[in-house]
Amino acid sequence: MTQIPPQGVATVGTTPMPAAAGRIPTFAVVAGDTEEACAGRAAIEAAYATVPPETAEVIVALGGDGLMLETLHRFMDRDVPIYGMNCGTVGFLMNEFRVEGLDQRLADAVPATIYPLLMRAYTVDGTEHRALAINEVSLLRETRQTAKLRILVDDIERQPMLIADGALVSTPAGSTAYNLSAHGPILPLRAGVLALTPISAFRPRRWRGALLADTATITFEILEPMKRPVSAVADYTEVRDVRRVDVARDPARELTLLFDRGHSLEERILREQFEP
Repeated sequence: MTQIPPQGVATVGTTPMPAAAGRIPTFAVVAGDTEEACAGRAAIEAAYATVPPETAEVIVALGGDGLMLETLHRFMDRDVPIYGMNCGTVGFLMNEFRVEGLDQRLADAVPATIYPLLMRAYTVDGTEHRALAINEVSLLRETRQTAKLRILVDDIERQPMLIADGALVSTPAGSTAYNLSAHGPILPLRAGVLALTPISAFRPRRWRGALLADTATITFEILEPMKRPVSAVADYTEVRDVRRVDVARDPARELTLLFDRGHSLEERILREQFEP
């Protein structure tokens, strides 16, 4: 059985307590490898007294949404808030990049709590793999032939056969990403639901997916796994040639993102439903 690798950088007992509201927290800076992100990191470290990630009360992440996901995974075991600033393309999970006043922005930032999904994927050779997903767990066909999936919710069969390119389970935080591109619904952050969304469904042709309680366990059984191989992906962790995948919210983990006042993640998700 493959265990989830350690993703934090601190040992037990080194996690600092969150900074009190209004107090300027100690912070570390991590950055993507782009020229813009590296220059932003240099400017911040020249202007402020930063600390190592192992002792920081807040991690400031410079880059795009991909870098934010990497940072959340990297420091998942630290239980430390992440404040992102956009040095990438979309930056949906990021705040505006600005060096001036960063310390006060961190002190005044509004937290948003998100809950990752735990994927248990079983391959055709009987191996179990586990991985965590902040955005979504997706199942994807590996060859030219469509996937055939049987879907159960809390051990009750709900879809006896989905013939499609695949399917995904999305968190509210990830609902505006791949899920939205696959014509899935945008989920309010505090809605307490997950989106089950087919990807290019062929049969049943009109099935658009389902909204499920975030306490549900979704099971995908791959029909004809040798003839129609399927891979399972939790954010950026891929397991190929799966025969069964269980997806459920990980009750042991809560992740905290920080946003400038008036630009919370909940507000951004809501706004996505009204913008053209």
